[in-house]
Amino acid sequence: MPLRVTFLGTAGAIPTTERNPSSIFVAREGDQLLFDAGEGTQRQMMRFGTGFSISHLFVTHLHGDHVLGIPGLLQTMAFNDREEPLAIHAPRGTRRQLKSLVNALGNRPSFPVRINEVGDGDVAFSADEYEVRAFETDHDARSVGYALVEDDRKGRFDREHAEELGVPVGPKFSKLHAGESVELEDGTVVDPEQVVGEPRPGRSIVYTGDTRPAAATIEVADDPDLLIHDATFADDRADRAAKTAHSTARQAAEIATRAGADRLALMHLSSRYAGHTADHLEQAREVFDGEVFLPDDGRELEISYPDS
Repeated sequence: MPLRVTFLGTAGAIPTTERNPSSIFVAREGDQLLFDAGEGTQRQMMRFGTGFSISHLFVTHLHGDHVLGIPGLLQTMAFNDREEPLAIHAPRGTRRQLKSLVNALGNRPSFPVRINEVGDGDVAFSADEYEVRAFETDHDARSVGYALVEDDRKGRFDREHAEELGVPVGPKFSKLHAGESVELEDGTVVDPEQVVGEPRPGRSIVYTGDTRPAAATIEVADDPDLLIHDATFADDRADRAAKTAHSTARQAAEIATRAGADRLALMHLSSRYAGHTADHLEQAREVFDGEVFLPDDGRELEISYPDS
């Protein structure tokens, strides 16, 4: 089951000619989700071929570089005769501001738009086999991060051992894999634990939005496959990172290490570093042993199962 991340916008507050403001597109099977929508997001979606069929938009906070793309995106959807509803999830206490932004063009969208306020620990969206959880972040505005966390998968079915136990090939295999005991013709009962391994973990993606290092990022998911973390500054501006409620690349790497992340994507790069990202990567790699990268706009990443 594919899980794909497309980095639509990776810049900090001020875009550059190479980087758009923050936006992340996630596709999982038939579901299409968008995390933040900086200015020009709809153009990035066209440019990188994601389409506009998102069902949920998850907003980390209401600073312009994360939300100014919403009016244009909604208008583009309306011009494409959209009828399906759109759910927008945002931090508690931001409904009125967000509603004004949705109606910024002077009229309501031609399709239903539902605003859902979320806080630390809330499940913003629950679907078959996964959910999107909100968690507390530390920024100078009402803010949350989001974690897409899949359910555990069934353990591997040991067909060879099942046949050794006398289970006939067919429906009884499926019952055992589904967790049901089966009775053989001689009255012997075979339990699932005899032929099915331990549950296998699903995949997880954690996206912080803008934040200082926060403990909740570590706790929201077990050993995430991908952590997308604020890394606005390098060490040379660590004081400014603290003052403006952002993180350095090194701090992002420290959080990734403590969270047990497999990969770390450094996001929200300040325009001060346009074209000069070596320090970010070097400082993060001094702390984090996993894969660390600073994605360009348009980069796609397939998330594999941990045991693949």
